[in-house]
Amino acid sequence: MSQAQEIKVWDPLVRIFHWTLVAAFAVAFLTEGEDSTMFLHSWAGYTILGLVLFRLVWGLIGTRYARFTDFVRSPTTALAYGKDLMLGRARRYIGHNPAGGLMIVLLLVSLVMTALMGMALLGIEEQAGPLAGLMAGVGHGTGEVIEEVHEFFANATLFLVVFHVLGVLVESLLHRENLVRSMFNGRKSV
Repeated sequence: MSQAQEIKVWDPLVRIFHWTLVAAFAVAFLTEGEDSTMFLHSWAGYTILGLVLFRLVWGLIGTRYARFTDFVRSPTTALAYGKDLMLGRARRYIGHNPAGGLMIVLLLVSLVMTALMGMALLGIEEQAGPLAGLMAGVGHGTGEVIEEVHEFFANATLFLVVFHVLGVLVESLLHRENLVRSMFNGRKSV
């Protein structure tokens, strides 16, 4: 397909954000629970939080398809789109479809909760990190609850990632386009 038949959809900042987030989440998830990798785990979490903050700003001021106003729809609209997708009759979108928009919101919320609970846990257990002062004197029981919440959101994020990848594959097959390729080169067919 020639570039004349394609449109630029994903700007370089969205693509760099996406793949850096993938790498940072993989590092954070794979280094969880090991004392020898806690430094790496913590910095992956800080990276994730920084990336999410960047994405929130870029979602307000970024390019057309990066803006939340382009793809965030009601949960009802997203679920209706998901139903149409499963029935093989979903409308094609140049940018994110309504289900993809909902997935982005869910992923961002889950990632923020994971990172914040991780920072709180670091403050409680190691008296380190940006929340150490706030977490000083927090009891062991509260620390265990925060640890459970941190693990819940980390696992929820992994579940959402798997669901996201499956959605990308289904959408790619239904509309006969390689969405993974477009997240690398930024282009989709017109």
